[in-house]
Amino acid sequence: METVRHHGRETAYEVADRGGTGPTICFVHGSGGSRAAWKAQHRLADRYPVVAVDLSGHGDSGDVDASAGYTALSAYADDVAAVLEATDASVLAGSSLGGAVTMQLLLEREPDIDGVVLAGTGAKLGVLQDLLEWLDTDFDRALEFLHGSDRLFHDPDPELRDESIERMRECGQATVRRDFRTCHRFDVRDDVHRIDVPALAVYGEHDQLTPPQYHEYLADEIGEGDLVEIEGAAHLAMLEQPVAFNEAVAEFVGGLEE
Repeated sequence: METVRHHGRETAYEVADRGGTGPTICFVHGSGGSRAAWKAQHRLADRYPVVAVDLSGHGDSGDVDASAGYTALSAYADDVAAVLEATDASVLAGSSLGGAVTMQLLLEREPDIDGVVLAGTGAKLGVLQDLLEWLDTDFDRALEFLHGSDRLFHDPDPELRDESIERMRECGQATVRRDFRTCHRFDVRDDVHRIDVPALAVYGEHDQLTPPQYHEYLADEIGEGDLVEIEGAAHLAMLEQPVAFNEAVAEFVGGLEE
């Protein structure tokens, strides 16, 4: 683990580099997650060095005093911008909330990157009102809902499901609530067409949280957008079907090098 200090706080990140000579990919996790969400993407490191970020208040990163919505989204974008600068990563990949952070960064700050992967995300990320209420009043029920069939996972190994629940518990109710409320307020449908780097929208076949049409919209609106479905997966396709997910990412990044 490494850290970078910025805006009065430290952001943790991990680098996996097994001699890959391609561009460095920076991965950004979703709500209630951490850099551990990208553990299976370390397998790409023999071709492309991999960087995985802990957003503020997640994993080993210091927290930030930010309310849900634009303030938290901007703080998370600061985290990613600092890691991009520290690692010279030139491809950015975000899942769910991480996808929102990625799009916000691209639209507001124009980082020097060559391509973007948007996984399990959308230009608008409305959250079920019942889930928002459970995140306030009944955290256990919220976690059970999220880990129900075809939400975070389609048909996960029980150990994978348990790890995901434990990761959200470690993150804490307040931070997970902030994440989902930030997603709920996110809406860049009027602006996403301004993203001017090649983009790959990746979705799980069974994802009910961010269904296929969210990604079809991204691929249509972004000038150099493409679309890939991951069979046998739901929202967290990179964990549930890592081989197929990694192949999609590697093919996309390889195309950037041509």
